[in-house]
Amino acid sequence: MRVLVLGDLMLDEYLWGRAERISPEAPVQVVEVVREDLRLGGAGNVVHNLVALGARVSICSVIGADPNGAVLRQALQEQGVELAGLFEEAERKTSKKTRVIAANQQIVRIDRESRSEVTEHSQKAMLAYLEANAPGFNVIVVSDYLKGVLTPEVLAAVCRTGRELGTPVVVDPKGSDYVKYRGATLLTPNRKEAEIASGVAIVDQQSLETAAARLLGSLELDALLITRSEAGMSLFRSELPAVHIPTVAREVYDVTGAGDTVISVLSLGLACGLKLPEAAWVANVAAGIAVGKLGTSVVLPQEIVAEVGHSQKDADAKIKNLDVLSHLVAGERARGKRVVFTNGCFDLLHVGHVKYLQKARQFGDLLVVGLNSDASVRRLKGERRPLIEESERAHILAALDCIDFVVLFDEDTPVRVIEAVQPDVLVKGGDYSLDQVVGREIVEARGGRVELVQFVDGRSTSRIIEKILASY
Repeated sequence: MRVLVLGDLMLDEYLWGRAERISPEAPVQVVEVVREDLRLGGAGNVVHNLVALGARVSICSVIGADPNGAVLRQALQEQGVELAGLFEEAERKTSKKTRVIAANQQIVRIDRESRSEVTEHSQKAMLAYLEANAPGFNVIVVSDYLKGVLTPEVLAAVCRTGRELGTPVVVDPKGSDYVKYRGATLLTPNRKEAEIASGVAIVDQQSLETAAARLLGSLELDALLITRSEAGMSLFRSELPAVHIPTVAREVYDVTGAGDTVISVLSLGLACGLKLPEAAWVANVAAGIAVGKLGTSVVLPQEIVAEVGHSQKDADAKIKNLDVLSHLVAGERARGKRVVFTNGCFDLLHVGHVKYLQKARQFGDLLVVGLNSDASVRRLKGERRPLIEESERAHILAALDCIDFVVLFDEDTPVRVIEAVQPDVLVKGGDYSLDQVVGREIVEARGGRVELVQFVDGRSTSRIIEKILASY
């Protein structure tokens, strides 16, 4: 799917640190910065989400001809974004928001930005780009942060073009005057924004429907999706009953960028042919994942599938490929969880395996198990092994409550997995000595440790095989 994103681009800088003392100079916390992170923000976060979901994205926006603008352009290029519609102004400041975070809490935010409207020259360049390229897109996403890029003229042209081409125009609105969005296909305000734009205090179901009807009628929209935090989402369409989508109960760490996730998933769903209620339902699942992460973060397709699988209590939801796993584990570690890793063939699972895995789980908050593939087992154990093929072994392991994730690997050792997961605790069987543990140096280099666990005496796959052969 080809997606055009119009809106205010910015950089989101995160300074992660420790706040363990008060400054002697003033009654404020002293934050010792240990890590810095620079991400695409504003409409850039929408772009990042869409790229992560597999879309081919083009951007239409204006940035400053300054160092931050150069960094932003480079970041977009690295995402594979088409930049013919990205224009620069010599006197404009590229917006950058710096957030200082300690103990998983945002301490302060520092904004450096432009809020003035773009020049007439930039506006004409955007309109010319839109006229020449709009027919090639499956959906147009408008991400308004009120930084001056989306002038009334640009917005009117976008909505008019979408109607003429039959291309959905999905808008994440801002401000109190929504007249500038008249004629869009769909708006996605939150409850507070809908209250301000409609002039109706939303306190119950009736007032919610009154506000939605007023916005739908006055703005000539096809639909309106109001996001309502812990109350979920409500979808309104003319002449159709409202659709209320409840939120999924989960721990909320940060709502930053959740709206960007909603509009990204919703828009791509429409482009792919989903009906509006279906697209909204998937967007609701994605929003639940997004608020469980710190900072502006993307949601991957595999995470959405995993979340739905988890809600269905399907053990397959624990089985991940390495790319997705590393992303998920990094998020869990950012929330303060201690990650434990162990590995093995686990062919013909027995009580010795189970007790070993239960003990491994006790060393931390989350247990990742690396599982040798069939090819790897054959090289290690001989051509007659494994007895149970890899997908079945993975599913059996995933059914154990003590295991959080399972990942298959083809190599003889799990070094590549350990490098990607970066566990805090590496667990191996007691038949190893510390100097024999593969990956020990990787774990200890980042302050982790190795734990050796004794297996249950007399329990092994080989002995079970021998017993079966002797008896049968």
